[in-house]
Amino acid sequence: MSYKDQIDLQKLPRHVAVIMDGNGRWAKGKGKLRVFGHHNGVLSVRDVVEGAGELGIEYLTLYTFSAENWNRPTFEVNAIMELLISTINKEIAKLMKNNVRLNAIGDLNQLPAKCHKELNNAIEKTSVNTGLVLTLALSYSSRKEIMQAAVNLATKVQNGELQPADIDEKMFEDNLYTAGMPNPELLIRTSGEYRISNYLLWQIAYAELYFTSKLWPDFRREDLYEAILDYQKRERRFGMISEQVN
Repeated sequence: MSYKDQIDLQKLPRHVAVIMDGNGRWAKGKGKLRVFGHHNGVLSVRDVVEGAGELGIEYLTLYTFSAENWNRPTFEVNAIMELLISTINKEIAKLMKNNVRLNAIGDLNQLPAKCHKELNNAIEKTSVNTGLVLTLALSYSSRKEIMQAAVNLATKVQNGELQPADIDEKMFEDNLYTAGMPNPELLIRTSGEYRISNYLLWQIAYAELYFTSKLWPDFRREDLYEAILDYQKRERRFGMISEQVN
C-alpha cells in the first residue's frame, strides 16, 4: 500500500513548509556543477506541488532563496535567478490548470528587476485560482521579517495610532510576510541537516519537524506523503496533556 493510501484526508496539515536543501551536493555527487542540481530541483518542486494539490493541502511554502544566499558566488546566484524566471514562465500554464495560486514572501525588492516583474505577473495571473496556495520564500530572512514587524508596530505607537498594551500575537502576525496565512503545522527539511536556517521562526513555533536524508532533487510526492503520514502519527498537545487533546 502506498503512503498516499494510508493518509487520513480528514487530518491533513493545512500548511506545509519545506526547506529544499541539497541541490549542490546532489550535483557534486554526480560530478556536475551546482547549477545542475538547481535545475533538477525544479522537477522535485513540480512533483511535490502537484502531489500536495491532489491531497488537498491548502498552503505549501518553499524556502527557495534565503537572504544569506546572496553571498554565494555570483555565477550561481545569477543562474538561480535566470532559472527562477524561466521556471515561472514555463509553469504558469500548469499552475492555472491545477488551480494553484502563486504567492511570494521575503525582501522581493532585492530580486533583479526582470525576475521581480515576471514573479509579479505570475502572482497576478494566478490570483483567480482557488486551490493550493504555493508560496515561494525569496530573499527571505525570518529575523529580518520579525524585526520589520517590530519596527512597523513601534512606528504606529510613535505616531499615536496604537498603544503598546494593544499589541498581541494576532496583531504581530498581521505584520509578518505571512499575514492571512495559517501557521505551518509541518516543516520538512531535506538533505539530512537538522537546522531551521532562519526560516519562519515565528510561524513554526508549534510545527512538527520532519527531517529526511534525501537530497532535494531526489524528493518526490511519495516522500511528501511519507512525511504527512509521519505527522499524522504524532500527538499535538500544544502544552496540554494527552487526556485533554484526545
